Amino acid sequence: MFYHVINNKNKVVLVEKIIQLENVALPDFFGAEDANLREIRLAFPESRILARGNEIRIQGSSPEIVKINEIINQLLEHYHQFGKVDVADVRLCLNDDSASLLRKDKDDTIIFGVKGLPIKAKTTNQQALVKASNEKDIVFALGPAGTGKTYVAVALAVRALKNKLVRKIVITRPAVEAGESLGFLPGDMREKIDPYLRPIYDAFEEMIPSEKLNHYLEENIIEIAPIAFMRGRTLSNAFILLDEAQNTTSMQMKMCLTRMGQNSKMIITGDVSQIDLPSKQRSGLVDAVHILKKIKDIGFVYLDGKDVVRHYLVRQVIEAYERNTEEEQNHKEHHQKPRSREENQND
Repeated sequence: MFYHVINNKNKVVLVEKIIQLENVALPDFFGAEDANLREIRLAFPESRILARGNEIRIQGSSPEIVKINEIINQLLEHYHQFGKVDVADVRLCLNDDSASLLRKDKDDTIIFGVKGLPIKAKTTNQQALVKASNEKDIVFALGPAGTGKTYVAVALAVRALKNKLVRKIVITRPAVEAGESLGFLPGDMREKIDPYLRPIYDAFEEMIPSEKLNHYLEENIIEIAPIAFMRGRTLSNAFILLDEAQNTTSMQMKMCLTRMGQNSKMIITGDVSQIDLPSKQRSGLVDAVHILKKIKDIGFVYLDGKDVVRHYLVRQVIEAYERNTEEEQNHKEHHQKPRSREENQND
């Protein structure tokens, strides 16, 4: 909001602009000891730039106020995308080189996490997951453990929240391997389900400062719940992540997919080689891939051993298990093959 301030002594009319900072960690935006703010002040010595809490007040002539406001808005856009602003970023804006500032996202960085840590899509299939999520509102990401599918999905959700593309993140998954039987565990519902969601919390802690993460969790801006709690809801303006989807039933999968409201995105992750449902229970993930594969606006991304970004031995372990599964399948098919008349006669 603009309003005029009169300097009675010199009859100079100044203008004041007030900028409210929302969802901004001030040390990450202003820099150490307000270094970023100091850089802007040096560039506009005729104006007063004051920071009080989550509010920036700019006082000066109208042309300078407009320019400073543009610079701060560019830096806010950069902050919400990358999670941090440094002096080099400020100087790019001051030199009218905001295009260079925005080109930072042309590499594989999804967001900048805690302490400026770049969170990137590190493999071809991880990049394909990012591309699919950018283009489609529902994406299935399938692959073995360690391929980064959940980690990338969490990063995409955090980016959407930081960029104000959504108002909340909803993380859900089957609470236990063979159903939703949580009663035997101690504590309230969050304490019961937390152990199953530790990998997701670990990812969030790398991407969001702890104080802000706690605020998001307390205010349900980030909501983590068992899949049974999704029933009957409509999730609008949300980024939804269904994790460990291979352990959903077909009914649970259909129920979760139909929760989407307006302006929402969903990523479903799972590993069809690790289905822990009872032997007679079909996996909702397997069914969904078969039923939905012809819908062009739904994306399917398949990750494999080449996408493993953990210890190098993890990839070898996955490949060994895949070879063993293939050998067992071939052996089974060989023994189930009908015997020919000659073979029977020879017996």
